[in-house]
Amino acid sequence: MNPSSINLLLLFLLHKQDILVYNDLQAGTDLTLHCKSGDDDLGIHVLAYQGNPFEFRFRPHFFAATLFYCSMEWNGAVHWFNIYEFLRDYEKCKRCLWNIKATGPCMLNYSTNKYDICYPWDTTA
Repeated sequence: MNPSSINLLLLFLLHKQDILVYNDLQAGTDLTLHCKSGDDDLGIHVLAYQGNPFEFRFRPHFFAATLFYCSMEWNGAVHWFNIYEFLRDYEKCKRCLWNIKATGPCMLNYSTNKYDICYPWDTTA
């Protein structure tokens, strides 16, 4: 293995991913969030509209299999979304910021400085 490959591997192994989730539903609507991976249950968190985010950090798995999924509930409706998928997100952000809207989650696009990378809700839990 050449030195540049070793350096790249070390950077990957030492890298921590940072995820922040904000409630951008509507004034007066709390978001109940429950995020998990195959290994970790991050617990239930209630986020006030445009209040403090829920934040978590982790080291991605070496074989690109890291996945965190969340249930999101407000006004009696429950939605699901994979808040972190290695193959989708690793190149987009090291600090992934999400605004949760009624239509689906939107990620901060560092190129435009807007939350314009939006996804629909997952149809299965």
